[in-house]
Amino acid sequence: MTDTRTILVVGGGAAGNAVTILLRRAGFAVDLIEARDDWNATAGSGITLQGNALRVLRELGVWEQVEESGSGFGSVGITAPDGTVLHVQDDLRTGGDDLPATVGMQRPRLQQILIEAVGASGARVRLGTRAELFDQDADGVTVRFTDGTEGRYDLVIAADGLGSATRAAIGIEAGPEPTGMAIWRVAAPRPAGVSRTDLAYGGPAYIAGYCPTGDTTLYAYVVEANRDRASIPPESYADEMRRLASAYGGNWPEITEHITDPAQVNYTWFDRMLVEGSWHRGRVVLVGDAAHCCPPTLAQGAALSMEDAWVLAQMLTDAGTWDDALLQAYHERRITRVRPVVEASVQIGQWQLDGVRDADVPGLMGRTMTMLRELP
Repeated sequence: MTDTRTILVVGGGAAGNAVTILLRRAGFAVDLIEARDDWNATAGSGITLQGNALRVLRELGVWEQVEESGSGFGSVGITAPDGTVLHVQDDLRTGGDDLPATVGMQRPRLQQILIEAVGASGARVRLGTRAELFDQDADGVTVRFTDGTEGRYDLVIAADGLGSATRAAIGIEAGPEPTGMAIWRVAAPRPAGVSRTDLAYGGPAYIAGYCPTGDTTLYAYVVEANRDRASIPPESYADEMRRLASAYGGNWPEITEHITDPAQVNYTWFDRMLVEGSWHRGRVVLVGDAAHCCPPTLAQGAALSMEDAWVLAQMLTDAGTWDDALLQAYHERRITRVRPVVEASVQIGQWQLDGVRDADVPGLMGRTMTMLRELP
């Protein structure tokens, strides 16, 4: 199938890569631009992919590589700070019974798999390039790039993340807001006793957890109240995370001894955002973190972003006319799914910040994840 319509995708993360692959498969001409010269290929430690994310990765044709590269499991453990296992809960298979409940993997490996799939799709990719001006009319968008060139497109898909310059350029004023929490993350060797995600609540941090990312690797994380970033020199990152992690037992002592290189430790505030109203202006439409983000308390950030890509690509492929009504229908279809996940993710964190001991965290998590079993 071929189609003369042209699309610009701004941003080469999970959402941008996914929508590029799907639209190229449908026969559209797709240009993808990414601001970073390295296509963000090495950043990050690990990622937890729930079944609904795996469902989209299967649609992209990369599930076999993901399965081979990651570590699948079907339960989550709740532990005391000393490592005592208090409860083990089976995870819901939100991608369907033919996919694992969860796969953990190294984030750079997932990005590399998607980069290779974009390359194989035949999309034209330009790295180290940003869009700086969008001039719209009734038929399309003329885009001026930072290298001085211009392009003409029938549609622009903004997948440029939480700090989306495209979102601001088209007059959508929403932006991320901190929730009051922050997370320390690091990749480390996997202790022999780790077979799933275990979460410890309490101790000097709100949450201390880890997720296997392969036969010999995991990523570990510790969540605390956010601090002024300027008060934490990057060269102290390993010391800060090790100080918090050293209070936890079980598998943590073995993990903690590998938290030594500050360059391998990532510190990030939890943010929330949900663009209210339409996610488009004219022929420029938002997907993924450019439209919404939630703290990782439900591990749904990448999953929701890739679902956006899947849904939008389906709707564009099926529609003869790309107009305001189509893009509004995309928003209406996605907002009913995204809003409860964002709100639940924020609420779980807020209960912890407030010290609410009788909060219905399991119930809220269960209700939200059950909803995600349905197709997006």
